Amino acid sequence: MRMMLRMVIDATDGSDAIQSGAMQRAIGALVEKLKPEAVYFSTEDGMRAGYIVFDMTSANQQVEIGEPLFDLGCEVHLTPCMTPDELQAGFAAAGR
Repeated sequence: MRMMLRMVIDATDGSDAIQSGAMQRAIGALVEKLKPEAVYFSTEDGMRAGYIVFDMTSANQQVEIGEPLFDLGCEVHLTPCMTPDELQAGFAAAGR
């Protein structure tokens, strides 16, 4: 299932993790493991944020994705998401 991972990185913990290189290693490993279709970085409510769209093949991936990010002080949010074509197919299946 296509998922969007949204991570919001605590300013203080994030700065420490960037200085030590832990953030770069964690994000690099995550991107390598997930082989995402899209990865973006921005700010959210004054904090560092990242967005990764990927295919989740098993619910237990939530643990292997979340734990390294929790260790860095990140908030982690996983949300199913759709392409426009999938949305249209959903409307059709719902009789809309």
